[in-house]
Amino acid sequence: MKIMSMVYSRTISWSRKPSALYYLMLLSFAEASFFPIPPDVLLAPMCLAHPKNALRYAAIATLFSGIGGIAGYAIGVFGIHLVLPYIHQLGYIDTYQAVMNWFKVWGFWAVIIAGFTPIPYKIFTIAAGAFGLPLIPFFIASIIGRSMRFFLVAGGIMLFGEKMDQWLRRYIDIIGWSCVFIIAIVWVLR
Repeated sequence: MKIMSMVYSRTISWSRKPSALYYLMLLSFAEASFFPIPPDVLLAPMCLAHPKNALRYAAIATLFSGIGGIAGYAIGVFGIHLVLPYIHQLGYIDTYQAVMNWFKVWGFWAVIIAGFTPIPYKIFTIAAGAFGLPLIPFFIASIIGRSMRFFLVAGGIMLFGEKMDQWLRRYIDIIGWSCVFIIAIVWVLR
């Protein structure tokens, strides 16, 4: 089944539209505070579609993710009691508790690491506010961590764009279905 190939081609075509930049801004903001889908899913195709703008896209994703991080921080400060049941319901409570422990030990550095890794960043932004991490160091750490991630994506695509696009088009269905299979197994075994 070539569903993943069709989705990939459709995403590439969407990323060429002028409105894609606004969606990147919105997705970067939302993912850092409440939304589950990372901006990389739009950033990467946009960089493939317009390699000359890749660094600009990475900078925009970084800025709006940082602003979204402040929104997540505010949720942690003012609404953790309202959000905690959803964190629990979505299965992130163990991650949230681990994050709180990381803040005790690592603080600023935990935010940088979280900004770079595929760990759900919104958990860190909300936890940073709930933990009372100082806002300015939190924002600086967010910008550092997120920029490392987004500029790595953009730079990689700038260096290997056409080859990466050809490789993805060849193997996207295998990769996509493998991910679905792994997620299903993890879901069943948890």
